[in-house]
Amino acid sequence: MILSDPARIRELRLRDCWPDLPFDTLMRHNVARVPEREAIIDPPNRAAVCDGEPRRISWGTLGAAVDALAHNLAACGIAKDDVLVIQLANTWELLAVYLACFRRGIIASPVPALYREHELDYIIEHTSAKALITNQRIGKFDHAHMARGLRAAHPCLTHLLLLGDAAHIADDEFDLAAMLAAPRSFPGCQPAPEAAVCADDAVTIIWTSGSEGRPKGIPRSHAQWLVSRATIADACHMTDGVRMLSARPLSTHGAMSGTIMPWLHRAGTVVLHQPFALDLFIRQLRDEAISFTSIAPAILVSLLSEPQRLDGVDFGRLHTIGSGSAPLSPAVITEFEQRFGVRIVNFFGSTEGISLAATPEDIPEPQLRATLFPRLGAPGLRWFYPSADLIESRLVDPQTEQEITGTGLPGELRMRGATIFDGYFNDAERTRAAFDAQGYYRSGDLFEIAGDQRQYYRYVGRLKEIIVRGGFNVSSAEVENLVAEYPGIKEVGVVGLPDERLGERICAFIAMRPGCPAPSRESLVAFLRDELHVASLKLPEKLIVLDALPRNANTKIDKPMLRTLLAQRPE
Repeated sequence: MILSDPARIRELRLRDCWPDLPFDTLMRHNVARVPEREAIIDPPNRAAVCDGEPRRISWGTLGAAVDALAHNLAACGIAKDDVLVIQLANTWELLAVYLACFRRGIIASPVPALYREHELDYIIEHTSAKALITNQRIGKFDHAHMARGLRAAHPCLTHLLLLGDAAHIADDEFDLAAMLAAPRSFPGCQPAPEAAVCADDAVTIIWTSGSEGRPKGIPRSHAQWLVSRATIADACHMTDGVRMLSARPLSTHGAMSGTIMPWLHRAGTVVLHQPFALDLFIRQLRDEAISFTSIAPAILVSLLSEPQRLDGVDFGRLHTIGSGSAPLSPAVITEFEQRFGVRIVNFFGSTEGISLAATPEDIPEPQLRATLFPRLGAPGLRWFYPSADLIESRLVDPQTEQEITGTGLPGELRMRGATIFDGYFNDAERTRAAFDAQGYYRSGDLFEIAGDQRQYYRYVGRLKEIIVRGGFNVSSAEVENLVAEYPGIKEVGVVGLPDERLGERICAFIAMRPGCPAPSRESLVAFLRDELHVASLKLPEKLIVLDALPRNANTKIDKPMLRTLLAQRPE
């Protein structure tokens, strides 16, 4: 399934910005070159997260597992261009599933482990997914039970693959562990025909929350991913065999671009971690000889507040740390460099393909690197960051559509280029709205031009109503629509509550219909979780009841006023 515009592909190939190779080329190269090198190390607490003991997987062992699974997916009837929804914990099997799908041309559509029926119903229906693969449990939640209910509700979902105790997998379900172990046949299944896979075939659909409320699926081809395979690796000086500690879910765009791409490109070792636990994270930094990791600003602050906890970490190897998803403090960058000799690279990106990074080479001063990014694509400017050659950017006044070229004036960041997506999956209306007349993607993020040569961008805020909680985008509109279903609620406004650890938490303001009692936060959360099956990351963590919500001159709920009211109400 080729979704990119052929004219765009031709133009990028002429500029040497579009690789003509699939993922499998990198995979087979690593297996042949370094079969004994460790490829994946499971979280040591795996047994508490899901079934199975933690394993250390070499590239050779991973290659054999991918061979077996690629054969078995075809043997059970999953064909090229079929969509496979993947909801797995951060273990070695998840990466093996990705690589087997990539080899066969199956479109892998990973979703966060926190998603429930509310989100998955839409995704399965929207993609006409043929298969769902999940753990029998992740944490205490029974994913197998949910998956069986989804299969019964969606006729398109003909295949259910489960990872866990084989004794609890039904005859009409598939045992993922067995499929990874050896090639086999499946009586009663029509094997999928062999089909060639090319670099321009769609290979993933990654999901992001839209300001409109529904999840948005963003398809990418092998070439669209691999065009930037060296970007993070080069920006963070990763060398062959890099040992990476990945504390983020591997279901996100950030994990694909910031972990999986450099891991494959450098034939590295990825050390997995889930769920985030600071003590375990530090132990892995020390015991696994980590040379790169990426963590949120709040975690960097926590580490600096108790630097003795980092005793024993080899900072000769761990020379670079990536950070993003929330503003960075200049003091954090400065102290990490002065105390540990560690360079912090500040990233800003989106699932749609926005890619900004402040590297020490481009912005040596720590005080500036915390708040500024290179103004990619501006005439006469050259940058160390590799994406600078792949992207054009500009700032536009969202009201007048006039381009902004002066300093200190906020405008919407817009980008086009090889890393930017082609459009949302099966959603022509939102795709049209996402691009301007010149073909630039409308990011919804506000920046201003800064620097004595107008060479930088400074982040100002968001144009769209999105709450970034723990690295996940949560649509205010979606949460408002869900909360409004609680009996008796007349109006709802949702804003972000600043939080040192997660970036933001969710605060809901409500007003009730006359005569209707207001719910407690606990009863509202129980309704959303148990009745509407909403993912936990979307549940309000603060509830404020008002007689009426403030409105602006256009009669819309006044979000700035809600944020002011929130600031006036200490915990």
